[in-house]
Amino acid sequence: QVQLVESGGGLVQAGGSLRLSCAMSAGGFSAYAMAWFRQAPGKEREFVATVNWFGSITYYADSVKGRFAISRDNAKNTVYLQMFNLKPDDTAVYYCAATLMPFTRTDSQQLSSYNNWGRGTQVTVSS
Repeated sequence: QVQLVESGGGLVQAGGSLRLSCAMSAGGFSAYAMAWFRQAPGKEREFVATVNWFGSITYYADSVKGRFAISRDNAKNTVYLQMFNLKPDDTAVYYCAATLMPFTRTDSQQLSSYNNWGRGTQVTVSS
């Protein structure tokens, strides 16, 4: 069974940076498309970024484009989310997700495409 464990969250001032990590416990990591979603208090979970199995294709939500970077290390079974120039609106619980579904621009950004989820890591950005 796939287990995803996020780490790296914390409290940071606006304009600061954080790097989130998500490690997969099961084998076959390189076959999965990986993504980050986030959920702020009182809001629905929303797409942040995704990367294909090889790390060659990435997509981002408009709200984080140019500030966040998703990457993966298949040798370490880990996906990362580097976040720069953080804003208070980035405050949320960040979730890692994995899927074996074919990677398309549309489907890779849909919450329903992912059937493996981590428990999340809190990111708080103070103004």
